[in-house]
Amino acid sequence: MKNIIIIGSGIGGLVAGNLLAKKGHKVTIFEAHSMPGGYIAGFYRKGYYFESGTVSFEASASVFEAMKDIGVFEKIGFVKKRLRLVSEDFDGTPENYDGYKKLVYAAFPDDKEKLDAAFSDMDKIVSVLENSNKPLPFLYSGLKMLKSMFPYILNAPKLMKLSKLYGNMTSSEFAGRYFEKDSKLFRLFSGFGYPDMSIFMVGGSLAGLFTDLWTVKDGMQSWADILAENFRNFGGELRLNSYVDRIITKNGAAVGVTCKNTVYNADYVISASDYKKTLQKLLDDKSLIPQTLMDNIDRAPVSEGYFTVYLGLNISNEELGKHMKVPQVLAINTKPGFSIYNSEDSEFFSKASVEIYSSSMVNPKLSPEGKSSLMLQTKVPYHWMNNWGGEDKEAYRQLKEKAMDAMIDSASRLIPGLKECIEYKDAATPLTYERFTHNTDGASCSWSWNPKKKFYKGIMSVNIETPVKNLYIGSCWAMQFGGVPGALWAAYQCANKIK
Repeated sequence: MKNIIIIGSGIGGLVAGNLLAKKGHKVTIFEAHSMPGGYIAGFYRKGYYFESGTVSFEASASVFEAMKDIGVFEKIGFVKKRLRLVSEDFDGTPENYDGYKKLVYAAFPDDKEKLDAAFSDMDKIVSVLENSNKPLPFLYSGLKMLKSMFPYILNAPKLMKLSKLYGNMTSSEFAGRYFEKDSKLFRLFSGFGYPDMSIFMVGGSLAGLFTDLWTVKDGMQSWADILAENFRNFGGELRLNSYVDRIITKNGAAVGVTCKNTVYNADYVISASDYKKTLQKLLDDKSLIPQTLMDNIDRAPVSEGYFTVYLGLNISNEELGKHMKVPQVLAINTKPGFSIYNSEDSEFFSKASVEIYSSSMVNPKLSPEGKSSLMLQTKVPYHWMNNWGGEDKEAYRQLKEKAMDAMIDSASRLIPGLKECIEYKDAATPLTYERFTHNTDGASCSWSWNPKKKFYKGIMSVNIETPVKNLYIGSCWAMQFGGVPGALWAAYQCANKIK
């Protein structure tokens, strides 16, 4: 039996903790916040439930298999969702990738030849990835792993060829091949997902976005709570309100942590948290990290943070549903005149696309009777407006209020009379997310999705190892493009590493 300390109780930390405790190891998870979950946490305000950040996930086959492995699948109310896409040119809820194409073709009939060319290339990526939603091999061991690898081995030549063609091509570069810059179609194709993400990853998203989008009926926090309870049932210890301030090393190996001036010894330490802060801030001996690596860590950009508006509405879910149609809507702005890279654009939030989500439309119990909840989200330029006022509290409050009002105005185009229905409102900035998750700049995923700005050489590689012996990365930060699947993958790698 090994003594293992895990820093952070996001999906990676909770899954790793369950897997290792299930093996019989002594596992302690230290969580800085008052509740587990990280980006899959949620909270109540005045009777309204809101997701902290993550409202849905994909790669369900791997997620479900992992939950079955841990023994909690039947306890979690996973719900499949559909995504409605709205712009000034189209409005639809595609059932699959082909449905999305039809929506775009119908909106831009004069651009058929250009669309034919663009979708011809996109089809190649989607066709290889759309049937790959099977549990990933890392979830298994032995013969079962070999069997699960077989479809991937058969597909490997096509994947490698497409990866070479499109893996390092950004969505803007792809869009620029077929459409004039700043045209609506250029902005539609280049604005999908994270800014300038690999078009190969865009294709992967389109392959499953309309057919494999899921949430949790009782809210994401219930998922985290179930994993935390299961972890305790396996004999694990979850310490909440327990910020780890130092990772202790001895002779080049991690041997424990300090928390609230107390030393906790361990055979292994898993950082299920921010890679940058793990090595730059928490590690007691920075000389263990080669200077070239430390420089790369310092320079490497992270994924963009979100600005999220939380609204409690005094209208019923039925009334809200008349406008929303489905619980999740992406209101797309394809007009030119703004950029995610312009941190000095004070009017950014009045121009940005808005993701709109209502957890109470999924489950009416998540809002007071006869009322409904709503979330508005958009990705934010790094350090917008001098990083939200440059530590000036009044400037921060004013900028937050301005951004919140602009987002509400945008959502009001879809939901007429929205302002008059609001009885509770608040918002989270990237600074809020950094404070609660400790992710650098409030990063919503892990590293940048731009293939020109990679931290890891391989965009699909899992990198749990660090230069420090017995110190592993067990979060989405172990992959270039993390998310829930990346966190799962890292958790399993850590559990397999520790015998």
